[in-house]
Amino acid sequence: MADTRIRRYRKMLATAPNYEVWKAAALELDYLERNVEWKETFSSDLYHYELIYDRLSSLRQYHQQSDFDRLKRALREGLHHDLGNIGNPALYSQSHVGTKHLIEEYINQVCESLELLCNKPIPGFPAREKLQFFRDTLTSFGRPTLLLSGGATLGMFHLGVIKALWEKGLLPQVVAGSSVGAIIAGMLGVHADAEIPEMLVPENHSLNAWKWNGLLSALRGGGLMDQGQLKSCLRGNIGEYTFEEAYQKSGRSINVSVSPTLSHQKARLLNGYTSPYLLVWSAVLASAAVPGIFPPVTLMKKDLHGSVLPYMARQQFVDGSVVSDLPIERLMHLYDVNFTIVSQTNPHVVPFLNRKGKDEKLGLRQLPMHILKSEVQFHGQGVFDYLRKRMRPELMRQVSGHLYTIMAQRYFGDVTIAPNYGLRHYRKMISNPDPDFIRQLILEGERATWPKISMIRSHARISKTLERCVARLKGQVSRLDGELRLVTGSDGQND
Repeated sequence: MADTRIRRYRKMLATAPNYEVWKAAALELDYLERNVEWKETFSSDLYHYELIYDRLSSLRQYHQQSDFDRLKRALREGLHHDLGNIGNPALYSQSHVGTKHLIEEYINQVCESLELLCNKPIPGFPAREKLQFFRDTLTSFGRPTLLLSGGATLGMFHLGVIKALWEKGLLPQVVAGSSVGAIIAGMLGVHADAEIPEMLVPENHSLNAWKWNGLLSALRGGGLMDQGQLKSCLRGNIGEYTFEEAYQKSGRSINVSVSPTLSHQKARLLNGYTSPYLLVWSAVLASAAVPGIFPPVTLMKKDLHGSVLPYMARQQFVDGSVVSDLPIERLMHLYDVNFTIVSQTNPHVVPFLNRKGKDEKLGLRQLPMHILKSEVQFHGQGVFDYLRKRMRPELMRQVSGHLYTIMAQRYFGDVTIAPNYGLRHYRKMISNPDPDFIRQLILEGERATWPKISMIRSHARISKTLERCVARLKGQVSRLDGELRLVTGSDGQND
């Protein structure tokens, strides 16, 4: 009887139309598979449960007693990412929903205490000091980032990942993309949070990005596909925003990876820090310029008067996923990133991803394929590294260099979300998608994300709370400064 119910609920997980149905089935499975007892038991060798219990007890006491001085100190000096190994992936593979209740209670208490300090008027702790406190704590603690890979039309899967994270309040403020991932990041970056539901409706966008140019055009350097068609599609979906203007509208930091055409130039990450006046659609067009499919791109920017002109006119750029599909290290330096969520849709990468957690043991049945994949990657890197340094002619050397960087890259994050491809996916990889196919990919993206929500929440919820508090306090300080200027101005007139 129990086995029949387990099979039924597992089928519900695979076919759930929304998170509520998925979670209800997952909770039933946790009960049937006796995972509830594991979650309720504090002790485990997977994390330092004594440390977490002590921290929870102290925070709860200071919070209940309104001991704001001790609460501030406890949060400022003791709030560390992955404290006591609570981010251990093994803690999130024991059950379908959630993890140890002690970990969840600790995170809840931290967020409640942060909200208390942010929202409650506290003597001797004015808004300006609060803002500095929360900024320093956020810098110390770090924040998550969402990285969207390449994958041509199959990258519409990213929209499902975005939808699932947004609905649970877990969509990171920092988002990076390359190739089609850059297109999705660019669209996200010009939509405020309240506009995201509208962004997720396929009919609201131009979907005609692909137009066949022919083999002759490719041989002449013009690419197999019409870049003018792609440019028109991007400008229609993203608009004429610069990176700076996009951030001002959405409050989200978008990052686009591009690769230079010259071998002695390094890959670049374009964003509001590195290129604030660059047009987002221009960066995205370059990041989507797959060599052979589309020609290289000259980036465009706005000048002081809003006129559009070339940016670095002598340099051209191509597909960002060729050299830097996931620019994790650069994001760590720029944004204090401490946790990476990767939506990986590259068709040459997905079949080689490890579907198990990195700490899980491989069974004997999976071992031969794992060894084969490792050997192909190791020897392939060696061969293409040799060819890119010594091969002639120049075109073959560049191709070898691209293949080397593809094989040498890291294609996964702390959490990696990926589709399960079938033949129907590959058939539509470089074709204009219809709205029904996009809705199908969105649902596949959601279903792939739901099992990761518990782990993402444990890593990201504190950071998201800190970000909200910083935004709220910035608004308060700005209003106070405005009121002060009004008072000062009126005083000056009276004098």
